[in-house]
Amino acid sequence: MRIPGSTLTAVAKGVAMQMQHSAAARPSGVVVAIRGSVVDMRFDAGLPPIHTILHTGADLGIVIEVLAQPDARHVRGIALTPTQGLARGMAVRDTGGPLLAPVGPAILSRMFDVFGNVIDRGPALADVPWRSVHQPPPALSSRSARSEVFETGIKVIDVLMPLERGGKAGLFGGAGVGKTVLLTEMIHNMVGQHAGVSIFCGIGERCREGGELYHDMKEAGVLENMVMVFGQMNEPPGARFRVGHVALTMAEYFRDDQHRDVLLLVDNIFRFIQAGMEVSGLLGQMPSRLGYQPTLGTELSGFEERIANTSSGAITSIQAVYVPADDFTDPAAVHTFSHLSASIVLSRKRASDGLYPAIDPLQSSSKMATPGIVGARHYAIAQQIRRTLAQYAELKDIIAMLGIEQLAPEDRNVVARARRLERFLTQPFFATEAFTGLKGKLVSLKDALDGCEAILRDAFHDVPEQSLYMIGAIGEAKAAPAPQPATAHAS
Repeated sequence: MRIPGSTLTAVAKGVAMQMQHSAAARPSGVVVAIRGSVVDMRFDAGLPPIHTILHTGADLGIVIEVLAQPDARHVRGIALTPTQGLARGMAVRDTGGPLLAPVGPAILSRMFDVFGNVIDRGPALADVPWRSVHQPPPALSSRSARSEVFETGIKVIDVLMPLERGGKAGLFGGAGVGKTVLLTEMIHNMVGQHAGVSIFCGIGERCREGGELYHDMKEAGVLENMVMVFGQMNEPPGARFRVGHVALTMAEYFRDDQHRDVLLLVDNIFRFIQAGMEVSGLLGQMPSRLGYQPTLGTELSGFEERIANTSSGAITSIQAVYVPADDFTDPAAVHTFSHLSASIVLSRKRASDGLYPAIDPLQSSSKMATPGIVGARHYAIAQQIRRTLAQYAELKDIIAMLGIEQLAPEDRNVVARARRLERFLTQPFFATEAFTGLKGKLVSLKDALDGCEAILRDAFHDVPEQSLYMIGAIGEAKAAPAPQPATAHAS
């Protein structure tokens, strides 16, 4: 799943295929200075514009993007490929255009790198259109002014932290709590319920994770309507910084040209900021607070604002968010949170209890959960669920020390409701059918709200709480014996 250094010529060819400009009209330059991934070049016959792609090296296999023009004859760029073998005096070829990404139906079920090369060992793309990765956000006049809920078919998300169609949701979770399974299930539901397209963008991903995810998606049967784009952590910071824009360009094609809803999964948005910080440091820019680049807000906004809901379609994004040292005042976390409309927090404690998906309902939140958007009934049920679960959390210490028998009758009723709610909010996934033997369930928002409301009214007070575990709609509670907790959901 990785591109070895010996294939730099193939990388150069992949980029060269994007360009259709006349070679005679392009100015030629020469390398004058090399500082790691930063290369200074001199052009005597006109400077290439910012974001222009340049080729240099012995076989023109080194790709550089222009990021600055220090004076009238020199440009400074960041290498998107390793610079081994590059020396002063080498010729530089101007491609005449920016970095491009392949678009079109042919890219579905394929895996790409930042240059648009396929890295899934499949056949190369033929006769596909290419577009610049540098696109402006949709104009305000073309955006949808209406806030719509994006239904995922997952009970706990749709009821307590509804996602926004065309919005951004942050996914917080460590290894082994079911993050990959949750992403896979959302992709499955997106394809089956919304007839949409899913795009996975791995920024700074390990090649092992990319390979595992590719095979997991293939086995789950969701690869046919999915595109995967990876900028691996062993690649230069310039490549990791641009891979997110490549995925966005592909998503915009399906939204604007094919009028389809797109689910864009980004793992990890912090690594995008980190790559930008590395590029800024290499270019010699004065760092701001905690060493971050002075253009942090502009770069992140330029990325996030392209994820929007328009009259033709919507790009809904779920982004894994790493919080450095668990410091939520870190500039990267602060700037990221300002763009999110929902936060989904995965709990290791719930995963160890077998409550999958292991989403912590008290730590997670959504700006969509207001009466004006989801409706008065939905809002009231969600608030009552949170209140019940919060009371149960406060009573757990007393139960651990004295036992549930020492609680007041009303408190015992609260505990019974909370435990039934916790189990009803679990759900068997299509993505884990092969491991658990349980058929996946896609639950509508109406069925999820009806079930939660019935539990809050104590309509299922006489039903064993295990009968509510790993079911779909509430009507299945008495239909079959409840399965035992399984640990195969975590990944």
